Amino acid sequence: MENRRVVVTGLGAITPLGNTINQLWDNLIAGNSGIDYLTKVNKDDFPAKVAAEVKDWDPTLYMDKKDAKRMDLFTQYAVAAAKLAVEDAKLVITPEIANNVGVWVGSGIGGMATYEEQFRNFMEKGYRRVSPFFVPMLIPDMASGQISIQLGAKGINSCTVTACATGTNSIGDAYKVIQRGDADIMISGGAEAPLTNMSFAGFSTAKALSFNEDPNTASRPFDKNRDGFVMGEGAGILILESLESAEARGAKIYAEIVGYGSTGDAHHITAPAPEGEGAARSMQQAIGDAKITADQVNYINAHGTSTPFNDAFETEAIKTVFSAHASNVAISSTKSMTGHLLGAAGAVEAIACIKAIETSTIPPTINYETPDPACDLDYVPNNARKATVDVALSNSLGFGGHNATLIFKKL
Repeated sequence: MENRRVVVTGLGAITPLGNTINQLWDNLIAGNSGIDYLTKVNKDDFPAKVAAEVKDWDPTLYMDKKDAKRMDLFTQYAVAAAKLAVEDAKLVITPEIANNVGVWVGSGIGGMATYEEQFRNFMEKGYRRVSPFFVPMLIPDMASGQISIQLGAKGINSCTVTACATGTNSIGDAYKVIQRGDADIMISGGAEAPLTNMSFAGFSTAKALSFNEDPNTASRPFDKNRDGFVMGEGAGILILESLESAEARGAKIYAEIVGYGSTGDAHHITAPAPEGEGAARSMQQAIGDAKITADQVNYINAHGTSTPFNDAFETEAIKTVFSAHASNVAISSTKSMTGHLLGAAGAVEAIACIKAIETSTIPPTINYETPDPACDLDYVPNNARKATVDVALSNSLGFGGHNATLIFKKL
């Protein structure tokens, strides 16, 4: 049986650049940053002083207040983004189609805020003061579970946890579910709410975060003076649908998802493989899956974390895969504006790729000031660029050596 074609019919996002797709995209194209001084924990306790926080968050705009109290923040973000995406897709999940609508939404670290709060209750007041909702609020699969419950989606329900590759793997895994015929529609993406004391402590001692105290310049992917990533929070959700289903209900189609690659470095728990070897194989796998040639790719949304190793090795990986075309393809890191949303990053960046295809506009890499000899490709510095984008590729690379790549194509 021939694989089914899969398209994107809905988008939803809760991000540091806005809580609608239009706000997110307008800010990305304008080169606006969602990074500011850290407020969710005391910034004086950490060497990292800045973060990309979601603004004006009110969960009751998207769900019942009682339900919201039984969800960690990452799950609230996921449910909100999913409801926005379903609304955007004009999708009504009736009992007739519910069994063929699945959910595949991941989180890199799940309910960190819940864990910290409940551990304090335990240490100060004993086990009886630990919430009975502690475990259901903590576990990373609860974003997927709650979306299913809130929306009545009864198909396959799963959760990928691959650190910073989570959002991309989740979308890729959901794409394969539809392609092989196990569901007609998938609600897929990633969510994260990691702006907690222990997250900042752990990433600070690992020297992964930027210690640049200026929010406007801290995230500077591919720039010679980059010194670490800026942690962010939020969620991105895509509605994936078989082409037949989308056409049958007259849905708006943003783009077709045509390629997915996923590899392991087998190298180190945090550092990428030398020369980006694993990332290169992931891109090659996705290009093969898409049945295209490398020179057909117009735009790459890079993982581009603003860390010394990642940006240099990802650049090498792109050169390995694209050869002479590497210097022609437009590359940008939207993390320069959103910060690094960890498990949600790949989903929000997939949205950026889809909007680049739809609007013929490539978002920039802001804060690119000082070229690095190790990063010498076209990173669309500082200003958005009008360009026809027929094929866009998105990379995500995670701790543990997880590499994931998605390819979207104009229908």
